[in-house]
Amino acid sequence: MILIKNAKIIEKDTLIKKEILLDEKIVKIADKIDGDYETIDVNGMLVMPGGNDVHVHFREPGFENKETIKTGTMAAAKGGFTAVMPMPNLNPYPDCYENLKVELDIIERDAIVDCYPYGTVTVGEKDKLPSKVEEIHRYVKAITDDGVGVNNLELLEAQMLLAKKYNLVIASHAETPRGNYGPDGEYTAVRNEIELAKKTGCKYHFCHMSTAESFEAIRKAHKEGFTNITCEVSPHHLVLNEEMINNNPNFKMNPPLRSEKNRQATVEALLDGTVCMVASDHAPHTEEEKSREYNSCPNGILGLETMIPVIYTEFVKKGIIGYDRFLDILVNNPAKVFGLPERYLKEGYVSDLIALDIDNPHTYTKDEIVSKGKNSPFIGKTYYGFNKLTIKNGKIIYNNLGGKHE
Repeated sequence: MILIKNAKIIEKDTLIKKEILLDEKIVKIADKIDGDYETIDVNGMLVMPGGNDVHVHFREPGFENKETIKTGTMAAAKGGFTAVMPMPNLNPYPDCYENLKVELDIIERDAIVDCYPYGTVTVGEKDKLPSKVEEIHRYVKAITDDGVGVNNLELLEAQMLLAKKYNLVIASHAETPRGNYGPDGEYTAVRNEIELAKKTGCKYHFCHMSTAESFEAIRKAHKEGFTNITCEVSPHHLVLNEEMINNNPNFKMNPPLRSEKNRQATVEALLDGTVCMVASDHAPHTEEEKSREYNSCPNGILGLETMIPVIYTEFVKKGIIGYDRFLDILVNNPAKVFGLPERYLKEGYVSDLIALDIDNPHTYTKDEIVSKGKNSPFIGKTYYGFNKLTIKNGKIIYNNLGGKHE
């Protein structure tokens, strides 16, 4: 068993000092625990359940030069996430069991955190034929055509009905028509898809929302009682805007960074509860790809290693959100919406824990990046709350307490 000493934990929206005894599950939480145990002194760090990131791109199978299940889950462990949901824009696309099994086998072999892969909504994300939901529903929590979206609304409605039948979430990359990265492409799709979600009653989740009009449409649906409709935002849309791009490929993503007005609307939606979670949209690319000119390089930035410190520094440390809300948007709400295992810092729950250094600033460097990709707009930025220790099922899978990655 492991004894964690000098931990701060969240209790009733405040931090209190406790000691934590654990093996595969949390055995005891108390002011002081005596006994001869392996001891880890976290020196006043914030210990909390590992995060759930429902939107990551691990690129395997098919694009292993960008990322793999192994390197992606290592980045997750470093960043403080013990469960992730990899997106399906892969080769082969997981649109039937045969294709999905390729990814499942790699996850079983290489993943060091829990991975819950998405299936697709349409075959090959081509928007023409339905994926074989009947074959894959036992092995996925959700389906999505992330990266392109579904504009074939008749097909989408039919897949919504199947998703409802099998209790799956459909996650939307809202964009109409395909390739319209402008604000109107997002919120037009949002409005169309909300009407179908109301009609079918399926669990419908909007990924990486970024416009005031999108949030207003979702807010309106909530006021009408449609709690089956949820949405996430990404850290970069909360803290960056289009004026910061300056043709830097590390600031290019889809949806793009928006106007300052839309950034403020994104923050407002997080604060008023329209947004129930934050997800990284972790999207690694090769350095060769991201070294091209802005207009010819691919969309996507890293996110797993910086999401928690960005949210902690910009929102918790500044007093904009409390500790309970911090837990909800990173741990509890993603689990509730997607049906992931519950993680609480309570006796009897699984020992999936992280330790955040909330008292000391750290400047994120390219050299420390664990992901295969190095494409982050947060390189050189200084934040509080970087993760220093990750414990999964009672075993240490990431340890940087001594200042050296292990």
